[in-house]
Amino acid sequence: MEELTTYVANLGFPIAVSIYLLVRIEGKLENLSVSINELTKAIASMK
Repeated sequence: MEELTTYVANLGFPIAVSIYLLVRIEGKLENLSVSINELTKAIASMK
C-alpha cells in the first residue's frame, strides 16, 4: 500500500501538470490553425 501511495505521489503530479498544459495549449493551437487557414485564403485571393 505504501508503494502505491508513493507511485501516485510521484506520478500523479507530473500527469496532472501535463494534462493541464495540454488543455491550455489546445485552445491556442486551434486559434493558430484558424489563423493559418485565413492567411492561406488571403494569399490565394491575391493571385
